[in-house]
Amino acid sequence: MTLLQQLYQQMVAAMGVARLEIPTTAVKFYRHEDEIPAAVLANKPTTITLTSCQAAKQASLGDAVLLTLDNIGCVAAAISLGLVDQNQDTPLCGSRVYTDLMLGQARQPKTFAPPTPQDFTKGLVYASRAADRPEFNLFGPEDSGRYQSVETAERAILDMMAIQPAVMKGVFLYALDFDEIEIVPDVVVCSVRPVELTRLIQAYQYLTGQRVNASIGALRVVNSDLIVRPYLTQAINVSTYCLGARLIAHYEADRLGIGMPFHIFEMMAHGMEASQTGYPFQLYPGAVER
Repeated sequence: MTLLQQLYQQMVAAMGVARLEIPTTAVKFYRHEDEIPAAVLANKPTTITLTSCQAAKQASLGDAVLLTLDNIGCVAAAISLGLVDQNQDTPLCGSRVYTDLMLGQARQPKTFAPPTPQDFTKGLVYASRAADRPEFNLFGPEDSGRYQSVETAERAILDMMAIQPAVMKGVFLYALDFDEIEIVPDVVVCSVRPVELTRLIQAYQYLTGQRVNASIGALRVVNSDLIVRPYLTQAINVSTYCLGARLIAHYEADRLGIGMPFHIFEMMAHGMEASQTGYPFQLYPGAVER
């Protein structure tokens, strides 16, 4: 049993609810100079692209995914995860899940040119109506865009944490049952109901007394809010799932995300066990799913 599995089991057992499952994804970053283990490389899709939210959801269900610049399906996630330069002025080659949605809406698909990373960084993609770039619409000619103006989009993007310059060659997302090799993840992301989030925060505060400050955005939630922000700040972050997570990866309506560095996940598992008699989770309304 891996350390990740041990900690997860310790955490869930301390909640005192039979058959409770918390979808959990572990994330490991590989920089350009790192050697990616063969057992990790074996999980790189070669015929499809996946958004980071799809990959995280898939991994939590037991299907590990290695994301690289070749197979990531979302340009914005490639920027956040440090796989591509945010100012690159040429599109990523090949079909990509997110930009294919634009292609499906394009009035002249034969002339459609997918947006470049720079188009995302400048806010043109997210403020497609204000920027007069209807080819970047996701929902037809009446699409308002994600922000009311390019300036608003730029302001929002400045707060979307990203690993830049682009120093990563691979991001591995895997589940608890991945035991081909022992990997200590950089970040752990749990998909929780509000009642479970309550108990996780209580376990963390039991040991530290520290409050958790949530930085929540409308877009790039899985890659930026739940993976990159905890990785760069070495702190917990909590966020709702975003447009792509809800519509493309189909995250459930009653779920939120909490991402944390691995050392905090380890602390939280111990805190859960140590505080279980002071926070009787099994008595919380809704703790036991009907």
